[in-house]
Amino acid sequence: MTNEERIAILEQKLKTLQVYYAAAMADATLRYGEAGVLAAVAERKRAEQLKAGAEMAKLYGISDPRQVFQKVQETYGCAEWVMEGTESGFAATCTNCMLCAISKKKGVFSPCQINCLSPIEAMVRGLSPGAEFVVKKTLWNDDECAVIVNNLGTS
Repeated sequence: MTNEERIAILEQKLKTLQVYYAAAMADATLRYGEAGVLAAVAERKRAEQLKAGAEMAKLYGISDPRQVFQKVQETYGCAEWVMEGTESGFAATCTNCMLCAISKKKGVFSPCQINCLSPIEAMVRGLSPGAEFVVKKTLWNDDECAVIVNNLGTS
């Protein structure tokens, strides 16, 4: 077997694991929603993640807030983020998300905050505590997910 063939097999295995992960997160979101605890669980997880954001970023090998969206994309393969610099930070947009697509097929509960945006926000703020993290829209309700991050490097 050639190295190229080994790489192709590993890439396929990774993609399969990413699909399983997205499906599991979509299912968990559906179950939390059906049990009536999704909002409470999402807020509790967000609070915990905000406290651990710097450590989460360190575990991923991230040292700059601009890297957070790309590293999450590389690891989980759900959302395809496009970054664009702004005067005081950057904008991140996404028009394709496997987790959101699976969740829409499963039910009526958005996975965006609990599974994606809160962990990303936590790492961004862990690296830049004074950062402003504004979710303008999500794929759950709109044609894209749009996040603005400003005030990087401030505390």
